[in-house]
Amino acid sequence: MTTSFPTEAPTARTVSQPALADLADVPAVSRWVRSGSLRLHLLDYGPSDGVPVLVLPGITSPAITMDFVAQGLTDLVRPLVLDVRGRGLSDEPSESDGLRGYDLASYAADVDAVVSGLELERPILLGHSMGARIAAMAATTGRHELRGTVLVDPPMSGPGRDPYPTTLEAFLRQLDQARRGTDADEVAQSWPRWPRREQELRARWLSSCSRTALAATHAGFESEDFFAFWPDVPAPSVLVHGSDSPVVTAAGAQEAARTNPAAELVEVPGAGHMVFWDEPEAGLAAVRDALRKLC
Repeated sequence: MTTSFPTEAPTARTVSQPALADLADVPAVSRWVRSGSLRLHLLDYGPSDGVPVLVLPGITSPAITMDFVAQGLTDLVRPLVLDVRGRGLSDEPSESDGLRGYDLASYAADVDAVVSGLELERPILLGHSMGARIAAMAATTGRHELRGTVLVDPPMSGPGRDPYPTTLEAFLRQLDQARRGTDADEVAQSWPRWPRREQELRARWLSSCSRTALAATHAGFESEDFFAFWPDVPAPSVLVHGSDSPVVTAAGAQEAARTNPAAELVEVPGAGHMVFWDEPEAGLAAVRDALRKLC
């Protein structure tokens, strides 16, 4: 069965001069690797001799939007934040089969390419939302030995399950808002709890996301079942979730604990799905605790 998605030419993605100027305030070095024909961009926060942690953001989150998370980890590990394909400065696939190169297998292949290309020795995978699903898939199918995984509020939707709680239409409205020009005040109407800087970065960087990437990934939330591969994610693995998340519900957390009993589950009180943005201190503390166990 062929599924159609809203698509657009790669030239529709934009990164403004003010957005690029944000990179001057980020204490990280840009790295580039190839995954097949795609060029992927990462922000490497160092130190070079630290335990590498490959950070995989969510569906509408270019790498720079997780700067505040990465900066909170550099005394402990070496965070490298990926612009997931079709977002930020990374390329997007041009072929149009299946989920148009945005299925979990393609995303996981990018993880392998990054680990190989940057010669990361036994990295930890840290993913939020979509990135948590990617980390889980990569941990079960990847070619490289990992120290472990930290999955933050992975979407648990899939065939026969409740739909992902944010509609595709809502994501595309936010993208259109960014493309026409938006600011932190307007972003705050949708995300009032976020720190001001994170609202500003969202306003400037969301337009770098591909409409096709959002549509195909959202379709994957419904067609690719997290619980098809979660039980095979090897230990050590920590699943962090918000107590008020509509994405990882109480029932979902219970199923996750039951189907992968070797994994540790950690709840962040007061946080919704956007754990780090909703409760920055508590979210970061939970991840730091998890990483200490894996290092």
